[in-house]
Amino acid sequence: MTSRAKRNVISDWWWGIDRWLLAAFLTLLVGGVVLSFAASPPVAERIGLEPFHFVKRHAAFLVPSALVMFGCSLLTPKQVRRASLLGLGISLVLMALALFVGTEIKGARRWIDFGPLNIQPSEFMKPCFVVVCAWLFAEKAQRPEIPGNLFALILLLVVAALLVAQPDLGQTILTAGVWGGLFFMAGMPWLWIVVLGGFGLAGVSGAYFVFPHVASRINRFWTGEGDTYQTDTAREAIMHGGWLGQGPGEGTVKRLLPDSHTDFAFSVLAEEFGIIACMILAAIFAFIVLRGLSVAMKQRDVSTRLSICGLVFLFGLQSIINMAVNLQLMPAKGMTLPFISYGGSSMIAVAMAAGFVLALTRRRPENRSYTDHLVQRTAVLHGV
Repeated sequence: MTSRAKRNVISDWWWGIDRWLLAAFLTLLVGGVVLSFAASPPVAERIGLEPFHFVKRHAAFLVPSALVMFGCSLLTPKQVRRASLLGLGISLVLMALALFVGTEIKGARRWIDFGPLNIQPSEFMKPCFVVVCAWLFAEKAQRPEIPGNLFALILLLVVAALLVAQPDLGQTILTAGVWGGLFFMAGMPWLWIVVLGGFGLAGVSGAYFVFPHVASRINRFWTGEGDTYQTDTAREAIMHGGWLGQGPGEGTVKRLLPDSHTDFAFSVLAEEFGIIACMILAAIFAFIVLRGLSVAMKQRDVSTRLSICGLVFLFGLQSIINMAVNLQLMPAKGMTLPFISYGGSSMIAVAMAAGFVLALTRRRPENRSYTDHLVQRTAVLHGV
């Protein structure tokens, strides 16, 4: 155990970190690997791979994700902003490249191959986008002459255009929703709320008429007609689990779910561990959001406060969307459950976002040389 008397990077980190948030993130990180043992073997066998193929790949990302989260948590707020600005620039370039040289999967170009690695740049874009927009909104609030709101709006339009081009309407809605939440917390005028709300409704309506797969998913959700196999099976798995579940490895409906290891891992959790386990998982997500907002309200720096709020809002909204799809409360969309669903890009990107939250919520020791200088100066002024 590090001592408070011995000042170094690790001791400052340990005594300043929000341990409640750290414990919650680590619980989800380890829990995702444990759940992969239940959710992924049937999928691997179905497509001709050895049973624990996805389990091994998921576990292989556990250490890198933990290291990314720890490394990001060591940053200062200024370093978080700089890292986010750099990360956002790289992500946008890679998202644009993916449209031309990316790997096409199910009609979408969202991934770029780097040797054995398949990276989805939009996953890394999201936390960086949130921090940069929070900084822009904060600059506008503190210095009205800076067009921070305008720059943030232009940035949103660029990101949305790249996501729609992939196409990835789910991520577009998620990103726009978090941006709107940030703008609201930054003091959005009511006129902006009405105007942007109108544009949002127009965008969703346009997607319905332009993209056939979007119209198909919405129609299936409202009417229940058409190919609703996956969502119906997910609901059946949840109902089959009951309150306490069928037991680890005892689920049967999960074997019929094509995406049980990714978008529908929540349904596998319900079948094997029960609705009570799902409620505990949802409570952990809720705790992270509420704890983050509580700590954010104590921050004096506007940019830091907005960044924390935006990051936990991103975390919470993505979780809500995934669980709502599993419960058939909204149309199906490809949205992972943070730390729980299989996916290397998603896992490391969420770890980066978690690291940013831990970094921004850390209690930092006072600068002793600066404090001593103030004490000496005060003594001189009072003739001591």
